[in-house]
Amino acid sequence: MHPARKQRLILVILLVALSSAAVGFVAYAMRSNMDYFYAPSAFAAGEVPFEKRIRAGGCVVPGSVVRDGSSLDVRFTLTDGAAELEVVFDKILPDLFAEGEAAVITGKLKQDGYVRADQVLAKHDESYTPPEVADTMHNKANCKGGPKI
Repeated sequence: MHPARKQRLILVILLVALSSAAVGFVAYAMRSNMDYFYAPSAFAAGEVPFEKRIRAGGCVVPGSVVRDGSSLDVRFTLTDGAAELEVVFDKILPDLFAEGEAAVITGKLKQDGYVRADQVLAKHDESYTPPEVADTMHNKANCKGGPKI
């Protein structure tokens, strides 16, 4: 092999190795910032890790929203039509949050079986539902935020 060609080959291999290492380090660093989406059915099946930041979504069960009179604490239940998930939230809910509407929460599953949410997202218009909620709600026709069947 010609020496100039050998130098270029070594340079290309070195660049590929360094680029791969950089991508690997970035992916490893982002691992702690990833929020995995789970449906209420996955919670019922025991597939969700405890105390790890997760996302969940579904339809807010009508009649399940209970507000604490002395604090901002709110308890409500999400469903995907197959299972239900209890959520506790201690901040101000979005204006569009309502019973029978689609919602996505971010939080941690506690050992007691409920999710302590630190963020609640509500759908923002009649024609849009977050894709992960739409996939979860494919069989749920009576959720206003879910897809119409």
